[in-house]
Amino acid sequence: MRSLLIFSITLVIISSIITSQLIQSENEITTYIENSVPYVGTEIPRTDGIDGTGIKIAIIDTGVDFNHPDLFGWGSDGKVIGGYNFIQPDELPMDTNGHGTKVAGVIAADGNTFGVAPKAKILAYKVSEDGEGVSSELISGAIQKAIEDEADIINISLGVNRTNSKIDNAVNHALDNGIFVVTAAGNDGPGLETIGSPGRNLQSLTVGATYNNMTSSLIATLEIDEKQYTVIPMVGSSKTSEPITGKIVFGGFGKNSNLENLNVKNTILIVERGSDVEGELLFFSIKEMNAAKAGAKALIVYNNQPGIFLGELIHEFSEPGYTPQIPVVSVDREEGLEIIETIEKNSSGIMNLFYNPDFIAHFSSRGPVSSFYIKPDMVAPGAYINTTQINSSYNFTSGTSFAAPHVSGAAALLLQKNPELQNQELKSLLMTTVQPVSNAYGQEFSLHESGSGRLDIANAYNAKLIISPTNFVINFSPEQLSIEKQLELKLIEGEIEEINVKFEGPEFIEFTHNIKNNKLQIELNVIGEEYGEHEGKIFINHEKTQYTIPVLMHYTEGSILVNQENEKLFFEIVHPDKWSFAKISVTNSKNGNMDTTTTTPNKKTSIEIYDNGEYWIEAKIKVNENTSDAFNTIKINSLSEKIEKIELTNIPEKQIIIIISIVTIVGIVGLLIRK
Repeated sequence: MRSLLIFSITLVIISSIITSQLIQSENEITTYIENSVPYVGTEIPRTDGIDGTGIKIAIIDTGVDFNHPDLFGWGSDGKVIGGYNFIQPDELPMDTNGHGTKVAGVIAADGNTFGVAPKAKILAYKVSEDGEGVSSELISGAIQKAIEDEADIINISLGVNRTNSKIDNAVNHALDNGIFVVTAAGNDGPGLETIGSPGRNLQSLTVGATYNNMTSSLIATLEIDEKQYTVIPMVGSSKTSEPITGKIVFGGFGKNSNLENLNVKNTILIVERGSDVEGELLFFSIKEMNAAKAGAKALIVYNNQPGIFLGELIHEFSEPGYTPQIPVVSVDREEGLEIIETIEKNSSGIMNLFYNPDFIAHFSSRGPVSSFYIKPDMVAPGAYINTTQINSSYNFTSGTSFAAPHVSGAAALLLQKNPELQNQELKSLLMTTVQPVSNAYGQEFSLHESGSGRLDIANAYNAKLIISPTNFVINFSPEQLSIEKQLELKLIEGEIEEINVKFEGPEFIEFTHNIKNNKLQIELNVIGEEYGEHEGKIFINHEKTQYTIPVLMHYTEGSILVNQENEKLFFEIVHPDKWSFAKISVTNSKNGNMDTTTTTPNKKTSIEIYDNGEYWIEAKIKVNENTSDAFNTIKINSLSEKIEKIELTNIPEKQIIIIISIVTIVGIVGLLIRK
C-alpha cells in the first residue's frame, strides 16, 4: 500500500511573531534582516565584493514567492532560476504558505532586505502546500531533482522527529554528488534527543537556533535555594535593572479571589496556567495585573499540561492601554509543581531578566542522536528573524528553519570565494570558526545543545586552516584508558607556520600533542574513575584565527571488546561486577544500517558484516537491576568485495510483491522440472 511509504512529517515551522511582541516602538522597526545578518559577520565578505554571485541554492520547502520584490523573478533572469512543484506538477513552485519564502529571504533577499548572500540564485522545490505535512518520497524526489539541476547547496528547513532512512539516504546521495546540505535541527526542544531526520544525518550540517542581537533576545533565570530552573520570559516583559528576590508564594490560578486572602506583597508569585472554571479565558495579562495589584514583585506561570510554553502578555485581547508592571516568566508543569513543594520550606527565589543574543532558543531541538557523533553541528540566529513573507510583505518569525538558511548563505559566500572547496572542507570552515554560546549563568551550553558554537562568517571567511575531523567522540573504559587521535591540517593558502594547541576539559583527562607533516597527533589519558559522559574542546590558534574542535568523551565502567574474523565481528563483555545479559547493537557508520544481538556470560556472540568501513558498537549490559553502557568502534578494510545486504524494509511494497512472485514462480518451475 502506498500509505506504507508515507511518513507524516511536521514542517519545522514556528508561527511568525507579530510586531507587537518586540520591546520597541513602531517607528524603530525596519524591514531589514540586518539585525541577525551583520551579527554573524557578513560585513567583511561584503567589503570584498563577496555576495553569493554564481552560487545556486536549492530550497526544499513550501515553494518561494518569486513575485516578492526582494526575491523577484522566475527563470534565468530572475532570482528563482528554477525548481519544481511536486504538489501540482503543472504549476510553478509559488509559495502560498510563507515558510519557504521566509527561508529564501534569509538566504538571498536582495531589495529592501538583504539576506546573507543577496546575489545567490535560488532553486525552489515545493514539497508541501500548507506546511503541515509531506511524504518522504517528495523530499527524496526534491533532493534528486536538486542534484539533476546542479545545485551547489541544499537547504532543508523541514523534517521529522524520528529517523527516516529514505530521507537520510537521499541526503547522502546529494553529499556523494558534491552538494553541500544544510538541515534544521527542529523545534522540539528544550528536551534532549529531539532531533529527527534529516537533521540527524551524520554528514549534513545540522543547525540549531540562538537568539540574535535584537532587543527581543530577552532571557530569564530563576534560582530557588541554589537550584536553577528553566524559565522563559513572556512576550511583553522587560529587562530587570537588578535581581528580583523574594519569598515564593503559590497563588492558585492568579485570580483576585485566589489572592485576596494571601500576603503576596514583595513576593515572587507562582500560579497555574489557565483556570479552574471550564471555558473561562484567564489571560496571562489578567494574571499579571492581579499579581501586580496585590504587590508581587514578579510572577511565575507554570503549565497546566506537560512541557514549557512561550506566553504573551500583550495581545489582541489585552485591555486598552495595558502595560505589564512586573516581570512574568513561564515554567513547565513538572518544575512548577516542584517549586510549589518548596514553599513549605519558606523558600526564597532570585529572578533575572536580561539580554543574551547567544542564548540557545528554548524551542531548538537538542541531541544526542547517537552515542558516536555530535548533533547539532552548530547554531545560528533563529529567533525573531525579520524576513520576507508572501504577498510582498515582511514579518518576524522564529524557528531553526530560519537558523539553517543563515548557514546556507554563509556557505554560499565561502564557495564564491573558493569554488574548489569540498563538502567536508566547507563544513570544517563553518564549524571550527564559531563563537562560544553561554547559558544565563555564564556556563557554556553543552555540545548536545549548541554543537561547536554560533556561526561566525567573518572568522570562517578569514580562516586559512581546514581541520578534519571537525569534532569526535572517544570511548574510555578500564580496558582502554589511553586513546590516540589524528587531525589532518590543510592550508587553503600559505604555509603552516606557528600553531598553538590547547585542551580544555575535565581535570582527570591528560592531553598531549605533537605536529608532524601537517598532522596533529593527540593523546588523551584518563586518570581515576570519573565514569560518565564528559565534554572538552581542543583549541587551535593559527595566525589570527582560533579554531574549535569539540570532544565528547564516554568513560564507562564496563567494556565491549570486538574482534574481526573474516566476515564476522565477535564480542566480549567485560564488567567488574557480575552481569547477566547484554544487548549489542552494531551500526554501519556509512549507511546507518543496524544489526542487534544479545549475549550472556560464557556465550560466544557474533554479527555478520557486509561492507568495509567503520562500525559503531554499543552494549547495554544488565548488572543486577541496573543497565550499564559500553561503547567501541572498529574499522574494517579487509573484506575482499562488497557484499550487498537486501533490506526489504527499504523496498517499495509493489517491488516486494514482484520479488516474492518471481521467487514463487521460480520455485514452482523448479519443482515441475524435478518432476
